[in-house]
Amino acid sequence: MKKRKNTPPYIMLAPSVVLMCGLVFYPILVTFTYSLQQMKLTEPQNDKIVGFKNYQMILADSNFWYSFLNSIIILVGVVILTVVIGIAFAMLLNVNTKIKGVLTAAAIIPWALPPIVNGVMWRWIFHPSYGFLNRLLLRCELIEEPVQWLSNRFSVILIVALVVAWRNIPFCAIVLLSALQGIPSHIYESAAIDGSSTGQMFRKITLPLLMPSLGIVVTSTSINAINVFDEIVSLSGYGDVSKTLMMDAYLRTFNFLDYGAGSAITYIIMIFAGILGLLYIRNLYREVNYL
Repeated sequence: MKKRKNTPPYIMLAPSVVLMCGLVFYPILVTFTYSLQQMKLTEPQNDKIVGFKNYQMILADSNFWYSFLNSIIILVGVVILTVVIGIAFAMLLNVNTKIKGVLTAAAIIPWALPPIVNGVMWRWIFHPSYGFLNRLLLRCELIEEPVQWLSNRFSVILIVALVVAWRNIPFCAIVLLSALQGIPSHIYESAAIDGSSTGQMFRKITLPLLMPSLGIVVTSTSINAINVFDEIVSLSGYGDVSKTLMMDAYLRTFNFLDYGAGSAITYIIMIFAGILGLLYIRNLYREVNYL
C-alpha cells in the first residue's frame, strides 16, 4: 500500500510561494537583466546587452562613492545612536513602575509613524527660517542668525541619521527589553552577594547576555539605514548634498531614465542589504547560555 502524501501543508504554503515569486524573485531577476543592458528610455534605439559594464562604470564614478560615503556615515550614526539610546530606554522600561505600560506604548509611537511623517516633523524642527531649534537658540541668545542646518552636507547627513535612529530606537528598546526580562534574577542576586557593583553587573552580566539581541538590532537597523529614502526627501529634497545610494539609484532610474545604471546600483544595494540580512538570520537563531 502506497504511503499517502501529506498535501495540505503544500496547499497552505502555495499562496505565499506565489506572492514571493511574483513580488520578490521575479523583480530581482528582471532588475539583474536590466543591469546587464545599456537601457535608456531616452535612447531606445541603442538598447543592447553590455554585460557588467554598468557595474564597472558605476564603481569608477565619483558620484557613486560620494553617495556611498554618505550612506556609510548615516549607517554608523544610526547604529551608534540606536544602540546607546535603545539600551538606556530598555533599562528604564525594565523598572517596575505604575506607568510602565504607558511609557512602553509611548515609546512605540515613533516606530509606528510612516517615515515620511517623521521626516516632515523633523523638518519643522531644523527648518532654517521658522524651525523650532533655530527659534529656541535665538531666544536663548546662543546664535545671532538662523543656522542653515539642511544646507551643509555633513550636518544634513547627521540630521538624517538622527531621524532614522529616532524611528528605530523603539524597536531596539522593545527587543532589548524582552531580552532583559528573560535574564534570571538569581544571576544578579549571586553577583550582589559577591560584592559586584551595578556597573560591574552591567558589564559582566547584562551586556554579554544582550549580545544576541544586540546583533538582531544592529543588523535590522543597518538595513533600515542603508535603505533610507523618505526621510531624506522630506528633509532636503532630491539635492546632491544629501544624496545616498538609494537616492542615487532613484535619480538615475526615474530622473535620467537610465534603467541599466539604476538597476546596477539597486543590485549593489541589494547585495549589501542581503549580507546584512544573513547576519540578521544568524543572530536570530543564536542561543544564549545563562550562567
